[in-house]
Amino acid sequence: MVRRIFWMAVGAGATVWAMNKANEAVHRLTPDSLSGTAARGALHLGDAAKRFAGDVRAGMAEREEQLRAELGLDGTAVVEPRRHRALRGEPEYRAISAAPGSPAAALPPSSSARPTPRAIEPTPRRPLSPRGSTPNRKDQ
Repeated sequence: MVRRIFWMAVGAGATVWAMNKANEAVHRLTPDSLSGTAARGALHLGDAAKRFAGDVRAGMAEREEQLRAELGLDGTAVVEPRRHRALRGEPEYRAISAAPGSPAAALPPSSSARPTPRAIEPTPRRPLSPRGSTPNRKDQ
């Protein structure tokens, strides 16, 4: 008799546990629950993207400072006001180096120092071989 009551209690406990697990699964699969899970995932992804963008910006700023220091472009240039020039294409402002060789060395050469373009000479063409001949065959 005690044995039967014991197994009946074990069965009732297992049934209650199984019903709770089934109700949790049903609740997880409702549309409201699925949309909430998707929204939380999207928010998490957005936060991760913001952190990544911040890291990229910080890295860019650090590298820009390094490049400016290496090229001497860290605020040592003085800008000279524009002079009236007869030639077109002259820059409106010209950088003058306050530190020897730094920004002025990075400027492109002036337009007056460009070489004059030369005409391209045509290359002589080889005559075509007659039809049927194969000059590139391996057995010749």
